[in-house]
Amino acid sequence: MSTDSSRLRLAVLGVMVVSLFSALFARLWYLQVLDSDTFVAAATTNHIRLVHEDAPRGRILDRNGNVLVDNRRSQAITVNRNLLSKRPDGDEVKARLAALLGITREDLDRRIADVRYSQYKPIPVAEDVPEELYVYVKEHQEELPGVEATIVSQRTYPNGPLAAHVLGYVGEINDRELDERKRSGYRLGESIGKSGAELMYEEILRGEPGVTKLQVNATGEVVKGEPLARRPPSPGRDVSLTLDLHIQRLAEESLQQGLEAARLAADREHRKRFLAPAGSVVVLDPSDGGVLAMASYPTYNPGDFVNGIKPDVFATLTDPANHFPLNNRAVQGQYAPGSTFKLITAVAAMQKGMIAGNTSITDEGSFRVPNCRGERCVFSNAGKHPWGRVDLRRAISVSSDVYFYNLGARFWIERGRFGNGIQDTARLFGFGEKSGIPLASEKAGVIPDPERKKRLNEEKPQVFPEGRWFTGDNVNMAIGQGDVLVTPLQLANAYAAFANGGTLFEPRLGLGDPPKPLREVGLTPAMRQPILEGLLGAVSTEDGTASAAFSGFPHQSFPLAGKTGTAQVRGKQDSALFAAFGPVSAPRYAVAVVLEEAGFGGSAAAPVARRIIEGTLGPPPTPVRLGSGND
Repeated sequence: MSTDSSRLRLAVLGVMVVSLFSALFARLWYLQVLDSDTFVAAATTNHIRLVHEDAPRGRILDRNGNVLVDNRRSQAITVNRNLLSKRPDGDEVKARLAALLGITREDLDRRIADVRYSQYKPIPVAEDVPEELYVYVKEHQEELPGVEATIVSQRTYPNGPLAAHVLGYVGEINDRELDERKRSGYRLGESIGKSGAELMYEEILRGEPGVTKLQVNATGEVVKGEPLARRPPSPGRDVSLTLDLHIQRLAEESLQQGLEAARLAADREHRKRFLAPAGSVVVLDPSDGGVLAMASYPTYNPGDFVNGIKPDVFATLTDPANHFPLNNRAVQGQYAPGSTFKLITAVAAMQKGMIAGNTSITDEGSFRVPNCRGERCVFSNAGKHPWGRVDLRRAISVSSDVYFYNLGARFWIERGRFGNGIQDTARLFGFGEKSGIPLASEKAGVIPDPERKKRLNEEKPQVFPEGRWFTGDNVNMAIGQGDVLVTPLQLANAYAAFANGGTLFEPRLGLGDPPKPLREVGLTPAMRQPILEGLLGAVSTEDGTASAAFSGFPHQSFPLAGKTGTAQVRGKQDSALFAAFGPVSAPRYAVAVVLEEAGFGGSAAAPVARRIIEGTLGPPPTPVRLGSGND
């Protein structure tokens, strides 16, 4: 038995040995014969390095060809820190480089370790270097492995913070963006538009990166001689925006001046000065929806993001105490429109046949909701001022809340006849929906109605304990209060639609993009004329709410129509609003101004609009000065 067992074991062992050698020889034959081309290619790539060169991005211009975003090229010395860190002579190379640059070794180490720069790209440790140094590094490459003399291109914003929220900024591509764009040839470490026009027109601005094929030795050093192949970068194409640099500068200067002036004014109701921390201005071309200016304050400098933003700068920009400079309040800010919304209520009442232009009431300073008891049933004018007998024209000019309280109440009490007239008209004018402008994070605003109130109550009864719609809700909405929220862009676009006779355009930023009408709001001359006269009166008649702010304005040569607004927000000071367009006969500008916690629209926001409009007419305008007004 033992002899037979030994023979069996030897036989099994022999079979295993033969099998193993057969498998080994088969694998060697596969690698050396069948798959030899693959490994020849792999061996070849081991001594080839591909160096990618970003293409200069296209410029961004305003409608007149003025440069808003450009590129700056300079002679630079760069360090490949990954390569240098792996070399045993890395410290010697750093010492030689520090001596060449005339800086300390510690300073050089700090520049190489700068966290703003991508780990995938060479780090510029010196820029705008003299020609002699640039040539020396080029000619002594073998003494400075991992160090290169090269031409770098950086994004520049020659006007600093001007139009920052429209232009946006660039930054290093992240993993999500890379996954989305890998098929388009993007690579880790590449710069990409992150917001604004830089993001909107990324495909046009980017261009085609260049590639240089170099031969390297076993240690990764470049072998001397000409590159094996080179494809130079192809610059991106320029993009022209509808912005007007002059009007944009006027808007930003006037906005900042208006806020600064408001901070010096006394808020008598709260017995302190106005906070006026932030605001926005939008200027549109009513004929085609082009954005001529879009300002948001506080703002930031897009140049801070080039090559990565410093941590302390980013912390400042995201600190709530600084009122979020990165937010574009023109499209992200949502505000109660106050009396600027009376345009919508007036058009709704005319469209539904509730009133005519000469329909009048007696304004005694306050309005009591029918069939309602208690203090909350009474709504008053600003300061409870009685305006006496007012028709629609005068109600708009002097901003009679009582006139519009009546309209709001009738719309609800007679809803079987008029339906949700105010809401329907508001949506026709673009409120309650995104405008379609190609800017990220645009808000839709809110146009409240009974269905929305009921839904919120059902979803969050703790937060919204009341699900019924009352007459008072309609009364509040009629003067732009309650739950109504609009963005400055929506407000400007609504007034632009009224200015051009009733066409609501999608706001556009690309000068080459064709105008896009969204809808007609249904204005007949009989509806439009009395409202227009009221808006003209608000600016030019003696008791118009914006007349003080426009005293001395050239009304004859540039007739301007506008409406003030003062928005009340619980727990905050009043915010000031003003919307206008002109010249009335052939409107070129529609303007909306919002100043957060800055007081009355007539005294704070209207002077900002005046300075912008006057600045388009001729000589440099005077600084913003607060006027008087109670709406």
